[in-house]
Amino acid sequence: MSVSFNHTIIAARNRDESARFFRELLELPEAPSWGLFTNIQLTDGVLLQFAEPPVEIQMQHYAFLVDDELFDRAYRRLCDQGVEHWADPQMRRPGETNDEHGGRGVYFKDPAGHAIELITRPYL
Repeated sequence: MSVSFNHTIIAARNRDESARFFRELLELPEAPSWGLFTNIQLTDGVLLQFAEPPVEIQMQHYAFLVDDELFDRAYRRLCDQGVEHWADPQMRRPGETNDEHGGRGVYFKDPAGHAIELITRPYL
């Protein structure tokens, strides 16, 4: 059997709010949820499980590869909602996107404070 990524748990202050943020941003349908998790499923089958841990949330980085059309729509939603964003991970170029690696990219934070990146071309 080959190796593929199946799921991860993402810490959230409010699991439903975080899942809704990603569903709306990435235009994903609702997925079945259970127990401590509110789930979303990416188009490649990877499951993101949002949970509310009883500890202080440490920022993590999550990058999503999207096509150009979804990038345009997602970026427009970020701007329309007033979500602060940057062209770089150091957050030195506010309100911009980048055109590195032969595509476009943008960085922003999700409702739990995680560093999120949308890119239109893979790095490798």
